[in-house]
Amino acid sequence: MAHDDAAQFRLTVVDQALRLFAERGYEATAVDEIAVAAGISRRTFFRQFRSKEDVIFADHEFQLATAQEFLESAVGDPWDAVCEAVIGVFERFTQWRDIAARRYQVVRRVPALREREIVTVFRYERLFTEFLRERLPEVPDLVRVQFTAAVTATHNYLLRRMVRGEPGAEVADLRAELAAIPRGRRAVPGPEELVLAVFPRDMPPRQVADLLTTRLGNL
Repeated sequence: MAHDDAAQFRLTVVDQALRLFAERGYEATAVDEIAVAAGISRRTFFRQFRSKEDVIFADHEFQLATAQEFLESAVGDPWDAVCEAVIGVFERFTQWRDIAARRYQVVRRVPALREREIVTVFRYERLFTEFLRERLPEVPDLVRVQFTAAVTATHNYLLRRMVRGEPGAEVADLRAELAAIPRGRRAVPGPEELVLAVFPRDMPPRQVADLLTTRLGNL
């Protein structure tokens, strides 16, 4: 089975499973019922998924693999590459909005699934952090971790807004918010690295500080 066909097949099973979980409840839904709804055998189900819990997060496995492939071939600024990988994840979830929305409703009601979701989020952070460690070994590790945590949290916040149908949760919104996250930390500039900044006289001090943080972090 080709890579794209395999991904589409798994998404179909995920979709049917989440429909049943939403209608009947997670605990009340049997694997056999999922297999029948998806038009597959019980054996085929277990060749693709280890459990009901795995099927809920199967699209994340595809997302993680796709993000890793993107990063492995990425060129240019590593900070920007991580942001583009995150944007790619978000774009695919917008295409699978119904699946993401149903999972959101199911996971909210099952504590064990919420714990699995936390672990899944950490896997994204770890993927991005390991990429930055490889591409930017001179950057302090805490800086890398802080960046990937901020990027992932921003994505997840807007993803939740998107699946709830709230405004301000489009790809363009995510891109703008990611651009505002400082990219690492540089040494204190010496005399030859003087930085000048001009702001309107009536700009609030907090806004000046935020802009300075963003701009200096991108130098």
